[in-house]
Amino acid sequence: MTLKRSNLVIPVLVLIVTVAAISASQARHRRPVGRHAASNTPAGWVSEVTNPYFPLRPGTTFHYEGTSEGVSTFDDTAVTRETKVILGVICTVVQDDAHEGGILVESTLDWYAQDLNGNVWYFGEYSKRLDPQGNVISTEGSWEAGVNGAQQGIIMEAHPRVGDKYNQEFSSGVAEDKAQVLSVNKATCVIHGCYDDLLLTKEWSPLEKNVTEHKYYAPGVGFIRIEMVKGGEERSELVRISTDGNP
Repeated sequence: MTLKRSNLVIPVLVLIVTVAAISASQARHRRPVGRHAASNTPAGWVSEVTNPYFPLRPGTTFHYEGTSEGVSTFDDTAVTRETKVILGVICTVVQDDAHEGGILVESTLDWYAQDLNGNVWYFGEYSKRLDPQGNVISTEGSWEAGVNGAQQGIIMEAHPRVGDKYNQEFSSGVAEDKAQVLSVNKATCVIHGCYDDLLLTKEWSPLEKNVTEHKYYAPGVGFIRIEMVKGGEERSELVRISTDGNP
């Protein structure tokens, strides 16, 4: 549910944490995360993602609208009732369909899981780029933790603190998004409504230099707004939330 983009390269202090095995089928894997998240070594996993800044309730769809380089965009991000087991962890499957100028241009399946500490981990994605006729023309950017050296990262901390830096994903040369917490008390309005006590993050990737974006997350709602602050003109905001097809 991330509407993910790539961002500016800056020096980032990244620590390596060892995530303990939680069953005979869950082997140990090392994952690079930030200094705060590094203290949150999972002792296990929960069945649903309930982090207040990133809740993924099955049957919920988030609808976003915006523009990209002057072209109208909209995204439908649906939390499915499907799951996928990755490295022995049961992940929630989220489908994100991105449209530009009214045409579906990308359809992605994202995989998330929440540990007992409340951190939400990003285990990968299968992304399909489409032509105007709906044919798949690329799966660039797809990756899965445990495959070809890829490692899951933290998409949302349990207790974000200003200054925290962490890897959201790591697949060398494919997906290397990083984030830093800028604020935990922002306020803003989007089409869906006005919110206080927002989490604001800065995100970037060494794979696409000179691009930076800001993302806003509302407690109890999740991701509500994205804006590119360097490298182009792009923005999107939450318009409505529906449940099982109902507005």
